Amino acid sequence: MTRIVEVRPTWQPPQPAGRRRADHTAIVGCDLFVDGVAVERPGSAADLAQLYGKAREQDNAFVWLGLHEPTEAALTRVAEVFGLHPLAIEDILHREQRVKIERYDDVVFLVVRAAQYVDHERVTATSEIVSTGFVRLFVGPHFVITVRQGTVMELSSLRTELISDPEMLAEGPWSVVHAILDRLVDAYVDIAGAIQADVDLTESAVFAPGSPVTVEQIYQLKRQLMKFKSAVLPLQRSLAALLSKPFADLPKEIRRYFSDVADHHAAAAEQVLALDDVLNALLQARLTQLNLDQNNDMRKIASWAAIAALVTAIAGVYGMNFVHMPELGWQYGYPGVLLFMLVSATGLYWLLRRVGWL
Repeated sequence: MTRIVEVRPTWQPPQPAGRRRADHTAIVGCDLFVDGVAVERPGSAADLAQLYGKAREQDNAFVWLGLHEPTEAALTRVAEVFGLHPLAIEDILHREQRVKIERYDDVVFLVVRAAQYVDHERVTATSEIVSTGFVRLFVGPHFVITVRQGTVMELSSLRTELISDPEMLAEGPWSVVHAILDRLVDAYVDIAGAIQADVDLTESAVFAPGSPVTVEQIYQLKRQLMKFKSAVLPLQRSLAALLSKPFADLPKEIRRYFSDVADHHAAAAEQVLALDDVLNALLQARLTQLNLDQNNDMRKIASWAAIAALVTAIAGVYGMNFVHMPELGWQYGYPGVLLFMLVSATGLYWLLRRVGWL
Protein backbone atom coordinates (compact mmCIF):
# COMPACT_ATOMS: atom_id res chain seq x y z
CA MET A 1 0.00 0.00 0.00
CA THR A 2 1.42 3.33 -1.08
CA ARG A 3 1.84 6.02 1.59
CA ILE A 4 0.37 9.27 0.30
CA VAL A 5 1.36 12.59 1.82
CA GLU A 6 -0.46 15.81 0.99
CA VAL A 7 2.30 17.76 -0.77
CA ARG A 8 2.56 19.57 -4.05
CA PRO A 9 2.57 17.00 -6.87
CA THR A 10 5.86 16.47 -8.63
CA TRP A 11 4.37 17.43 -11.93
CA GLN A 12 3.90 21.07 -10.91
CA PRO A 13 6.03 23.48 -12.89
CA PRO A 14 8.24 25.89 -10.93
CA GLN A 15 6.65 29.30 -10.39
CA PRO A 16 8.56 32.57 -10.67
CA ALA A 17 8.72 34.54 -7.43
CA GLY A 18 5.85 36.99 -7.00
CA ARG A 19 3.57 35.33 -9.58
CA ARG A 20 0.28 33.75 -8.69
CA ARG A 21 0.45 29.98 -8.90
CA ALA A 22 -1.01 28.16 -11.91
CA ASP A 23 -4.51 26.80 -11.58
CA HIS A 24 -3.57 23.13 -11.34
CA THR A 25 -1.30 23.69 -8.35
CA ALA A 26 -4.45 24.07 -6.21
CA ILE A 27 -4.48 20.26 -6.10
CA VAL A 28 -2.77 19.20 -2.87
CA GLY A 29 -3.91 15.57 -2.83
CA CYS A 30 -5.73 13.15 -5.10
CA ASP A 31 -6.22 9.37 -4.76
CA LEU A 32 -8.37 6.63 -6.20
CA PHE A 33 -9.62 4.26 -3.49
CA VAL A 34 -10.93 0.77 -4.22
CA ASP A 35 -12.30 -1.21 -1.27
CA GLY A 36 -10.70 1.40 0.98
CA VAL A 37 -7.21 0.99 -0.47
CA ALA A 38 -5.41 3.81 -2.33
CA VAL A 39 -4.55 2.23 -5.66
CA GLU A 40 -3.73 5.17 -7.92
CA ARG A 41 -3.07 8.90 -8.05
CA PRO A 42 -3.09 11.11 -11.16
CA GLY A 43 0.13 11.89 -12.94
CA SER A 44 -1.15 15.30 -14.04
CA ALA A 45 -4.22 17.50 -13.70
CA ALA A 46 -5.45 16.22 -17.06
CA ASP A 47 -5.69 12.69 -15.64
CA LEU A 48 -8.51 13.63 -13.22
CA ALA A 49 -11.24 12.74 -15.71
CA GLN A 50 -9.63 9.37 -16.44
CA LEU A 51 -9.24 8.64 -12.74
CA TYR A 52 -12.86 9.55 -12.04
CA GLY A 53 -13.94 7.37 -14.96
CA LYS A 54 -12.21 4.38 -13.34
CA ALA A 55 -13.98 5.10 -10.04
CA ARG A 56 -17.41 5.16 -11.72
CA GLU A 57 -16.78 1.76 -13.26
CA GLN A 58 -16.73 0.13 -9.80
CA ASP A 59 -19.31 0.25 -7.01
CA ASN A 60 -16.70 0.17 -4.25
CA ALA A 61 -14.41 2.92 -5.61
CA PHE A 62 -14.19 6.68 -5.19
CA VAL A 63 -11.79 9.58 -5.75
CA TRP A 64 -10.70 11.91 -2.97
CA LEU A 65 -9.53 15.22 -4.44
CA GLY A 66 -8.06 17.89 -2.16
CA LEU A 67 -7.87 21.54 -3.26
CA HIS A 68 -6.37 24.54 -1.48
CA GLU A 69 -7.60 28.02 -2.46
CA PRO A 70 -8.23 27.13 -6.13
CA THR A 71 -8.75 29.82 -8.75
CA GLU A 72 -12.01 30.19 -10.64
CA ALA A 73 -10.47 28.51 -13.69
CA ALA A 74 -9.33 25.51 -11.63
CA LEU A 75 -12.76 25.17 -10.01
CA THR A 76 -14.45 25.34 -13.41
CA ARG A 77 -12.32 22.48 -14.74
CA VAL A 78 -12.99 20.37 -11.63
CA ALA A 79 -16.72 21.12 -11.92
CA GLU A 80 -16.70 19.91 -15.53
CA VAL A 81 -14.99 16.65 -14.60
CA PHE A 82 -17.19 15.81 -11.61
CA GLY A 83 -20.43 17.45 -12.73
CA LEU A 84 -20.67 19.98 -9.89
CA HIS A 85 -23.53 22.47 -9.79
CA PRO A 86 -22.62 26.05 -10.88
CA LEU A 87 -24.35 27.55 -7.81
CA ALA A 88 -22.06 25.58 -5.50
CA ILE A 89 -19.00 26.76 -7.44
CA GLU A 90 -20.26 30.34 -7.16
CA ASP A 91 -20.58 29.88 -3.39
CA ILE A 92 -16.96 28.76 -3.11
CA LEU A 93 -15.76 31.88 -4.91
CA HIS A 94 -17.36 33.97 -2.14
CA ARG A 95 -14.78 33.65 0.62
CA GLU A 96 -17.10 34.57 3.51
CA GLN A 97 -19.99 32.17 3.65
CA ARG A 98 -22.37 30.68 6.18
CA VAL A 99 -22.08 27.09 7.38
CA LYS A 100 -24.64 25.01 5.50
CA ILE A 101 -25.50 21.76 3.74
CA GLU A 102 -27.23 21.56 0.35
CA ARG A 103 -28.13 18.74 -1.99
CA TYR A 104 -27.91 18.93 -5.78
CA ASP A 105 -29.42 15.68 -7.06
CA ASP A 106 -26.92 13.00 -5.94
CA VAL A 107 -24.18 15.49 -4.94
CA VAL A 108 -24.09 17.01 -1.45
CA PHE A 109 -22.39 20.37 -0.86
CA LEU A 110 -21.26 21.01 2.71
CA VAL A 111 -19.67 24.18 4.09
CA VAL A 112 -18.01 24.06 7.51
CA ARG A 113 -15.84 26.51 9.39
CA ALA A 114 -12.63 25.24 10.92
CA ALA A 115 -11.02 26.96 13.90
CA GLN A 116 -7.60 27.10 15.48
CA TYR A 117 -6.49 28.42 18.88
CA VAL A 118 -3.76 31.08 18.70
CA ASP A 119 -1.26 30.90 21.56
CA HIS A 120 -0.69 34.15 23.47
CA GLU A 121 0.96 35.21 26.71
CA ARG A 122 -2.03 37.15 27.99
CA VAL A 123 -5.27 38.62 26.74
CA THR A 124 -4.90 42.21 25.55
CA ALA A 125 -7.23 44.62 23.79
CA THR A 126 -5.85 43.42 20.42
CA SER A 127 -5.11 39.72 21.07
CA GLU A 128 -6.02 37.22 18.35
CA ILE A 129 -7.24 34.15 20.20
CA VAL A 130 -9.08 32.20 17.50
CA SER A 131 -8.29 31.88 13.80
CA THR A 132 -10.90 30.46 11.42
CA GLY A 133 -11.08 29.25 7.84
CA PHE A 134 -13.59 27.54 5.58
CA VAL A 135 -13.63 23.95 4.37
CA ARG A 136 -16.06 23.08 1.57
CA LEU A 137 -16.89 19.50 0.67
CA PHE A 138 -18.55 17.94 -2.37
CA VAL A 139 -19.74 14.38 -1.84
CA GLY A 140 -20.98 12.22 -4.67
CA PRO A 141 -21.47 8.48 -5.20
CA HIS A 142 -17.88 8.06 -6.41
CA PHE A 143 -16.00 11.13 -5.21
CA VAL A 144 -15.36 13.50 -2.35
CA ILE A 145 -13.76 16.89 -2.98
CA THR A 146 -12.36 19.04 -0.18
CA VAL A 147 -11.70 22.73 -0.79
CA ARG A 148 -9.78 24.56 1.94
CA GLN A 149 -9.38 28.29 2.47
CA GLY A 150 -6.54 29.60 4.61
CA THR A 151 -4.09 27.60 6.69
CA VAL A 152 -6.57 26.38 9.31
CA MET A 153 -7.13 22.62 9.53
CA GLU A 154 -4.61 20.96 7.25
CA LEU A 155 -5.79 17.60 5.89
CA SER A 156 -2.53 15.93 4.91
CA SER A 157 -2.16 14.10 8.23
CA LEU A 158 -5.81 13.08 8.10
CA ARG A 159 -5.33 11.64 4.62
CA THR A 160 -2.36 9.63 5.89
CA GLU A 161 -4.36 8.31 8.85
CA LEU A 162 -7.29 7.28 6.68
CA ILE A 163 -5.07 5.56 4.12
CA SER A 164 -3.79 3.39 6.96
CA ASP A 165 -7.40 2.44 7.82
CA PRO A 166 -8.83 0.82 4.65
CA GLU A 167 -11.69 -0.73 6.63
CA MET A 168 -13.03 2.74 7.36
CA LEU A 169 -12.49 4.01 3.81
CA ALA A 170 -14.33 0.96 2.49
CA GLU A 171 -17.52 2.69 3.67
CA GLY A 172 -17.14 5.09 0.74
CA PRO A 173 -16.82 8.88 0.32
CA TRP A 174 -18.87 9.62 3.44
CA SER A 175 -16.15 8.03 5.57
CA VAL A 176 -13.88 10.93 4.55
CA VAL A 177 -16.60 13.43 5.47
CA HIS A 178 -17.00 11.79 8.88
CA ALA A 179 -13.25 11.89 9.52
CA ILE A 180 -13.09 15.60 8.63
CA LEU A 181 -16.09 16.52 10.80
CA ASP A 182 -14.79 14.37 13.66
CA ARG A 183 -11.42 16.17 13.61
CA LEU A 184 -13.20 19.51 13.24
CA VAL A 185 -15.38 18.92 16.31
CA ASP A 186 -12.45 17.58 18.34
CA ALA A 187 -10.67 20.85 17.58
CA TYR A 188 -13.76 22.74 18.74
CA VAL A 189 -13.64 20.91 22.08
CA ASP A 190 -9.93 21.66 22.55
CA ILE A 191 -10.37 25.33 21.66
CA ALA A 192 -13.33 25.68 24.01
CA GLY A 193 -11.16 24.28 26.81
CA ALA A 194 -8.34 26.74 26.03
CA ILE A 195 -10.75 29.69 25.95
CA GLN A 196 -12.19 28.46 29.25
CA ALA A 197 -8.72 28.85 30.78
CA ASP A 198 -8.50 32.43 29.42
CA VAL A 199 -11.93 33.25 30.84
CA ASP A 200 -11.04 31.77 34.25
CA LEU A 201 -7.87 33.87 34.44
CA THR A 202 -9.78 36.98 33.41
CA GLU A 203 -12.50 36.29 35.96
CA SER A 204 -9.94 35.94 38.76
CA ALA A 205 -8.27 39.20 37.72
CA VAL A 206 -11.56 41.12 37.49
CA PHE A 207 -12.48 40.38 41.12
CA ALA A 208 -8.97 40.82 42.48
CA PRO A 209 -8.20 44.03 44.46
CA GLY A 210 -6.97 46.77 42.17
CA SER A 211 -7.99 44.81 39.06
CA PRO A 212 -5.70 45.50 36.08
CA VAL A 213 -8.27 44.11 33.62
CA THR A 214 -9.79 46.70 31.30
CA VAL A 215 -13.17 46.64 29.63
CA GLU A 216 -11.36 46.53 26.27
CA GLN A 217 -9.62 43.28 27.23
CA ILE A 218 -12.88 41.60 28.21
CA TYR A 219 -14.57 42.87 25.07
CA GLN A 220 -11.75 41.53 22.88
CA LEU A 221 -12.09 38.13 24.54
CA LYS A 222 -15.82 38.23 23.87
CA ARG A 223 -15.23 39.23 20.23
CA GLN A 224 -12.93 36.27 19.74
CA LEU A 225 -15.46 33.98 21.39
CA MET A 226 -18.17 35.29 19.07
CA LYS A 227 -15.97 34.46 16.07
CA PHE A 228 -15.52 30.96 17.45
CA LYS A 229 -19.24 30.73 18.22
CA SER A 230 -20.09 31.59 14.59
CA ALA A 231 -18.06 28.54 13.55
CA VAL A 232 -19.40 26.09 16.14
CA LEU A 233 -23.14 26.67 16.50
CA PRO A 234 -24.25 26.62 12.82
CA LEU A 235 -22.73 23.15 12.35
CA GLN A 236 -25.47 21.76 14.56
CA ARG A 237 -28.03 22.18 11.76
CA SER A 238 -25.81 20.39 9.24
CA LEU A 239 -25.20 17.45 11.58
CA ALA A 240 -28.92 17.22 12.31
CA ALA A 241 -29.62 17.18 8.57
CA LEU A 242 -27.16 14.30 8.03
CA LEU A 243 -29.12 12.26 10.58
CA SER A 244 -32.51 13.12 9.08
CA LYS A 245 -34.68 11.32 6.51
CA PRO A 246 -33.30 13.01 3.38
CA PHE A 247 -29.95 11.36 4.15
CA ALA A 248 -31.33 7.94 5.03
CA ASP A 249 -29.37 6.50 2.10
CA LEU A 250 -26.09 6.98 3.99
CA PRO A 251 -24.38 3.75 5.11
CA LYS A 252 -25.77 2.62 8.46
CA GLU A 253 -22.34 2.52 10.11
CA ILE A 254 -21.51 6.02 8.88
CA ARG A 255 -24.78 7.35 10.34
CA ARG A 256 -23.73 5.95 13.72
CA TYR A 257 -20.42 7.76 13.43
CA PHE A 258 -22.18 11.01 12.56
CA SER A 259 -24.40 10.55 15.61
CA ASP A 260 -21.28 10.32 17.79
CA VAL A 261 -19.87 13.48 16.20
CA ALA A 262 -23.18 15.25 16.87
CA ASP A 263 -22.96 14.32 20.58
CA HIS A 264 -19.43 15.74 20.86
CA HIS A 265 -20.49 18.84 18.99
CA ALA A 266 -23.43 19.38 21.35
CA ALA A 267 -21.04 19.34 24.31
CA ALA A 268 -18.75 21.90 22.61
CA ALA A 269 -21.72 24.13 21.72
CA GLU A 270 -22.98 24.06 25.31
CA GLN A 271 -19.56 25.07 26.60
CA VAL A 272 -19.36 27.95 24.12
CA LEU A 273 -22.78 29.24 25.19
CA ALA A 274 -21.77 28.97 28.85
CA LEU A 275 -18.57 30.92 28.17
CA ASP A 276 -20.59 33.59 26.39
CA ASP A 277 -22.81 33.98 29.46
CA VAL A 278 -19.76 34.21 31.76
CA LEU A 279 -18.14 36.90 29.61
CA ASN A 280 -21.39 38.88 29.55
CA ALA A 281 -21.46 38.73 33.34
CA LEU A 282 -17.78 39.71 33.60
CA LEU A 283 -18.28 42.65 31.25
CA GLN A 284 -21.25 43.84 33.28
CA ALA A 285 -19.36 43.34 36.55
CA ARG A 286 -16.36 45.32 35.30
CA LEU A 287 -18.60 48.15 34.12
CA THR A 288 -20.29 48.18 37.52
CA GLN A 289 -16.89 48.33 39.21
CA LEU A 290 -15.93 51.30 37.04
CA ASN A 291 -19.18 53.07 37.91
CA LEU A 292 -18.55 52.48 41.61
CA ASP A 293 -15.00 53.78 41.26
CA GLN A 294 -16.31 56.87 39.49
CA ASN A 295 -18.94 57.39 42.20
CA ASN A 296 -16.26 57.09 44.89
CA ASP A 297 -14.11 59.62 43.07
CA MET A 298 -17.03 62.01 42.76
CA ARG A 299 -17.79 61.71 46.49
CA LYS A 300 -14.16 62.45 47.35
CA ILE A 301 -14.13 65.47 45.08
CA ALA A 302 -17.41 66.70 46.57
CA SER A 303 -16.07 66.18 50.11
CA TRP A 304 -12.91 68.20 49.49
CA ALA A 305 -14.97 70.86 47.73
CA ALA A 306 -17.24 71.10 50.84
CA ILE A 307 -14.22 71.52 53.14
CA ALA A 308 -12.77 74.19 50.87
CA ALA A 309 -16.15 75.92 50.63
CA LEU A 310 -16.47 76.09 54.44
CA VAL A 311 -13.05 77.69 54.84
CA THR A 312 -13.71 80.02 51.91
CA ALA A 313 -17.03 81.11 53.42
CA ILE A 314 -15.43 82.07 56.72
CA ALA A 315 -12.62 83.92 54.95
CA GLY A 316 -15.16 85.65 52.75
CA VAL A 317 -17.14 86.94 55.71
CA TYR A 318 -14.08 88.48 57.31
CA GLY A 319 -13.02 89.91 54.01
CA MET A 320 -16.04 92.24 53.88
CA ASN A 321 -14.17 94.88 55.94
CA PHE A 322 -17.20 96.04 57.98
CA VAL A 323 -16.43 98.25 61.01
CA HIS A 324 -18.49 96.24 63.47
CA MET A 325 -17.41 92.58 63.17
CA PRO A 326 -16.86 90.00 65.94
CA GLU A 327 -13.39 90.24 67.46
CA LEU A 328 -12.30 92.73 64.82
CA GLY A 329 -10.41 94.86 67.33
CA TRP A 330 -9.08 91.93 69.34
CA GLN A 331 -5.31 91.47 69.31
CA TYR A 332 -5.65 87.74 68.63
CA GLY A 333 -8.64 87.98 66.33
CA TYR A 334 -6.73 87.03 63.17
CA PRO A 335 -5.11 83.84 64.58
CA GLY A 336 -8.41 83.08 66.37
CA VAL A 337 -10.30 83.08 63.05
CA LEU A 338 -7.62 80.93 61.44
CA LEU A 339 -7.90 78.47 64.32
CA PHE A 340 -11.69 78.43 63.94
CA MET A 341 -11.31 77.69 60.22
CA LEU A 342 -8.91 74.84 60.96
CA VAL A 343 -11.14 73.34 63.65
CA SER A 344 -14.28 73.55 61.49
CA ALA A 345 -12.49 72.03 58.45
CA THR A 346 -11.08 69.22 60.60
CA GLY A 347 -14.53 68.49 62.07
CA LEU A 348 -16.11 68.33 58.62
CA TYR A 349 -13.28 66.08 57.38
CA TRP A 350 -13.85 63.69 60.32
CA LEU A 351 -17.59 63.61 59.65
CA LEU A 352 -17.11 62.82 55.95
CA ARG A 353 -14.61 60.06 56.79
CA ARG A 354 -17.11 58.57 59.21
CA VAL A 355 -19.84 58.30 56.55
CA GLY A 356 -17.38 56.81 54.05
CA TRP A 357 -17.03 59.67 51.62
CA LEU A 358 -13.33 60.10 52.29
